Amino acid sequence: MVTVLDTTKKPLRHPEKAHRPENPIKKKPDWIRVKAGGSPVYEETAKIIKDNNLVTVCGEAGCPNIGECWSKKHATMMIMGDTCTRACAFCNVKTGIPNPLDVKEPENVAKAVAKLGLNHVVITSVDRDDLDDGGAQHFVDTIQAIREMSPGTTIEILTPDFLRKEGAIEKVALAKPDVFNHNLETVSSKYLTVRPGARYFHSIRLLQMVKEVDQTIFTKSGIMVGFGEHRNEVLQLMDDLRSADVDFITIGQYLQPTSHHHELVEFVTPEQFKSYETSAYSKGFLMVSSTPLTRSSHHAGEDFAKLKAAREAANSNA
Repeated sequence: MVTVLDTTKKPLRHPEKAHRPENPIKKKPDWIRVKAGGSPVYEETAKIIKDNNLVTVCGEAGCPNIGECWSKKHATMMIMGDTCTRACAFCNVKTGIPNPLDVKEPENVAKAVAKLGLNHVVITSVDRDDLDDGGAQHFVDTIQAIREMSPGTTIEILTPDFLRKEGAIEKVALAKPDVFNHNLETVSSKYLTVRPGARYFHSIRLLQMVKEVDQTIFTKSGIMVGFGEHRNEVLQLMDDLRSADVDFITIGQYLQPTSHHHELVEFVTPEQFKSYETSAYSKGFLMVSSTPLTRSSHHAGEDFAKLKAAREAANSNA
């Protein structure tokens, strides 16, 4: 008997997770439900993204807010391809060996920002441990391209950790994004299982270094809850961020992408999220977004305006 290999199968999106034990996906409570996209504006946004050969974290990470955001012409651009060199246990972005950088990407991102007429744009990326600078220069080129085509647009970046990439953090900070975001993702005790390729205190130090380069840049970080962390650990994380002078924290519910991803231990209630918000403001954050559907770039433009107003108010009262 001749065995014929099936060459039509697509490569696994997460090959490193294929042999992990399965974690059943829990049914979402009512407060997690969202409406799907499909409006004419949503379709127009999708076309602009496609025509400019761009990748968005909205689609790649399976964001639950994509319907709302794209219907408002809001999209978070994900640069440096769709394939990540890390293998975080929570993330739905494809993992593997990425393609070389697209030198036209910064210009294409800037064109899409102009076509969408964005007042505020969020630029994120996959981790690119294969690059000497982790992709820092590509961030700089993208910021500069947007500024040339849309000088009135404020720019928020959500970067990887640039672990072991000397000078990369400073290089990006010197490009003066309006907001420099780097997510801790979870409390320190969960890093080994949730974010094994990263280091908790390196990420804290990254955010601190941004302020050392330019005190006027707003800094921001976000976490997910529902991994089984304890409340006191979340409060300690807030203190660690404030010790690095971080301005803005986002807290949202972890949603398990597949049965091979990290287990969703619990759905945190809206009341618990509200309690986290109260605690964060009491610790001195200028802006806090803490709801089950909060994501790093959800309502980013509106939040930036509030963040700016909060700093102005704080300075006037000083």
